[in-house]
Amino acid sequence: MESKTVLVGAPAEEELNPVAKLVQIACQYESSIYLENGTRKVNAKSIMGMMALTLHKGMSVTIYADGADEDAAVKSMEAYLGC
Repeated sequence: MESKTVLVGAPAEEELNPVAKLVQIACQYESSIYLENGTRKVNAKSIMGMMALTLHKGMSVTIYADGADEDAAVKSMEAYLGC
């Protein structure tokens, strides 16, 4: 299992729905991917779960990935979240 805690940056201005983009990124990987903030942990491949997490700039989240491509998955999610 790979994990990394990051601060959420501002999404690119042209990005209309950053949550949908995060789900798209997560779905590119075979690994199970979760985002956690406080006591809330959601499946990063679930649009409803990600919307419930209500990400905002400056928020601290931990990315967890478990599977064959976990390292790449965490790095990709970190790159987008950290904007």
